[in-house]
Amino acid sequence: MSRLHRFYVSPEIRLEHYIWLHDTRIITQWNKVLRYQPGQEVVLFNGETDRLYVITELKKNEAHLELITEFEQKHPNKNIYLFFSLLKKDKNDWVLQKCTELGVNHFVPLLAERSEKTGFNIERAEKIVIEAAEQCGRSNIPTIREPLMLQTAVHEYTSKIPLFVCEQHDLTKPKNPNYKEVGVLIGPEGGWSDREKQLFLTQEIGKLDLGEMTLRAETASVVAATKLLQ
Repeated sequence: MSRLHRFYVSPEIRLEHYIWLHDTRIITQWNKVLRYQPGQEVVLFNGETDRLYVITELKKNEAHLELITEFEQKHPNKNIYLFFSLLKKDKNDWVLQKCTELGVNHFVPLLAERSEKTGFNIERAEKIVIEAAEQCGRSNIPTIREPLMLQTAVHEYTSKIPLFVCEQHDLTKPKNPNYKEVGVLIGPEGGWSDREKQLFLTQEIGKLDLGEMTLRAETASVVAATKLLQ
């Protein structure tokens, strides 16, 4: 038996017993990539429900489906905000993909003083997290913001959620936070500047211990998300 594929549809689409689907991204994939035929089963989810359908008709630009059953939804057990400084090349894509799979709910790209990259394609980022959610089985799609200056992000979110900054192991022995809703700040490849470190002290932002090894920024994002989601 072949593996069931999952597909995210807009919350505006009501997953009723019978539906006509006109999503170009999905229909193209069914026709040209997966080579689906009527009679094959797919899972559709829209953030509110996960349902198993059978394809009864598949045309060039649309498909007709009939409901088989509804599945229990799978959501991350904590509400994690990942504030990651923009990285070079495809490292941002990797962070978005892997941290979506782990269960991060909110991505906030940061512009730090030592950031070597400032451009960010939010449409590409949204496609990456949708595909990652489809693959890993989670029922909701993470939110993504346009990049914020570090100072702006800190001042906006310190009054909303507990914030922590990643630190390599040191004598202060920072404790790992255990909150249902929390944010973590990941520095750029060149590290935080002295002015940024002073900002963290002034705002009394806690430290998240990532161990004794020096980690790449993208690795630190995954380790931090893993620790917070435990």
